[in-house]
Amino acid sequence: MGEGQGQERTQLADDQDKSAAQLRAEIEDVRDDLGDTAAALAAKTDVKTRARERADEVKRSAMAKKDDLLSKARSSAPGEDGPQAGTGGAPSGGAADRASGAITQLQTKARANPVPTAALGALIGGFLLGRLTGRGD
Repeated sequence: MGEGQGQERTQLADDQDKSAAQLRAEIEDVRDDLGDTAAALAAKTDVKTRARERADEVKRSAMAKKDDLLSKARSSAPGEDGPQAGTGGAPSGGAADRASGAITQLQTKARANPVPTAALGALIGGFLLGRLTGRGD
């Protein structure tokens, strides 16, 4: 009977060693997962960084829309042959005429589409107001 008890104790000790090693591995896995979760939560709760990223995104979008509108205004500007033909290729007079033509075109489009214009104005105004009244860094 002495041998049977000794074998059981040896087997029990081996099972405990296996269990301890498995538990250590599981604990390490849980620590890694917890670290990843904590890092993800920290990134989500970093309001200042997320606000800056969103502001940069809005700024890029607004600049792209502005460039798109200006290119459309330039391509469909009325009277391109009239005032520019007499300038003799002078860049300053032609640029001023193109700029005033683009502004006129934008004003016409803004009057024709007041809701999107107001929305864009509110977006830009809100962005600027937020930048001016932002919390101290």
